Amino acid sequence: MRIGLVGTESTHVDHMIRYCNAERRGGDARIVAVASQPDSADERDVGLPVVPAVEDLIGLVDAVIVTDRHGGQHAAHALPLLAAGLPVLVDKPLAVSVADAEAMIRAAERHGAPLTSYSALRWLPEVRALIQDAPPSAVAATGPVDPDSPHGGVHFYGVHPVEMALTLCRGDVGEVQVTRTRDAIVACAPVGGTAVTVTMVRPDPKPVPFHLCVVAEDCSVTTAQPVLDDHYLYPGLDAFFAMVRSGVPPVPYDELLRSVRFLAAVSEPGAHLS
Repeated sequence: MRIGLVGTESTHVDHMIRYCNAERRGGDARIVAVASQPDSADERDVGLPVVPAVEDLIGLVDAVIVTDRHGGQHAAHALPLLAAGLPVLVDKPLAVSVADAEAMIRAAERHGAPLTSYSALRWLPEVRALIQDAPPSAVAATGPVDPDSPHGGVHFYGVHPVEMALTLCRGDVGEVQVTRTRDAIVACAPVGGTAVTVTMVRPDPKPVPFHLCVVAEDCSVTTAQPVLDDHYLYPGLDAFFAMVRSGVPPVPYDELLRSVRFLAAVSEPGAHLS
């Protein structure tokens, strides 16, 4: 199985190459080509053949991982690949606008090309262990976020605590209410029958650790602090390669949209109450 990458800015690329080409955890999957512009300030030489355009990967590979840091670039890069029928993993976040996310999902459905995207944290065992048969009464997630990030503001890192929380809930995201302080953004919304609170803290002087707290229907409380070790991307990559082989996305498309909608409400200046 031949895999292509789009973009080399992210350190996630190093994990993916190690997973596929060095440790061969993806079975017969190998990353064989990269679409990037080596002269760009943020692009890196990762020791793989380079093509100058995303479209040049079509015919060279069987599936693609889009790894641009800025989610605003994802739709433009994923759409021609989906139109060619290729399975695509879009590294987090799927998009920084609901319109871009919906465009990718429409293309995936129209062309029968499986699409997925997620924060790697949703697949970590510490998070999966908190999934219950009944939706919880309340979920609170915390993580670092730089609202001034050049890679899409709150979307770049905010997707992590938001997806941790939403992974444990069912149903649509209701109205998101946002309070901003000097160092933090607190976003609250009903999701199905669950009250969700996401606290995003500016990483200064150092990043706050990711943390998750769940209140079950019986009022029991469970907490978790996910561990991001050298292999924290691997469970998500396992899910991607299972999708490539089965054609079945691991995250339903309506669920893909939830984190984008949640963070879009946070990032829009008029969307919060404080």
